[in-house]
Amino acid sequence: MPYAFEIYKDRVGEFRVRFKAPNGEKMFSSEGYSSKAAANNAIKSILKNGPGAAVVDNTKAAKTAAKTPAKKAAKKKKRA
Repeated sequence: MPYAFEIYKDRVGEFRVRFKAPNGEKMFSSEGYSSKAAANNAIKSILKNGPGAAVVDNTKAAKTAAKTPAKKAAKKKKRA
């Protein structure tokens, strides 16, 4: 089975979209939508906008932010 979008209903009756790999692994799942049409629109939006989307790595920003002089001083103060 190739990669696929799957629309399903969750426990509270909302429609959700999940993206599955060929091995059946769930790669991501969407928020809940009140209608199936809204879930389909989410898929269309991902297909349209996804290929050009930027990758934002917030883990690098978090490491850099922790090394600012103000943060170092605050850590030093806590240790004392």
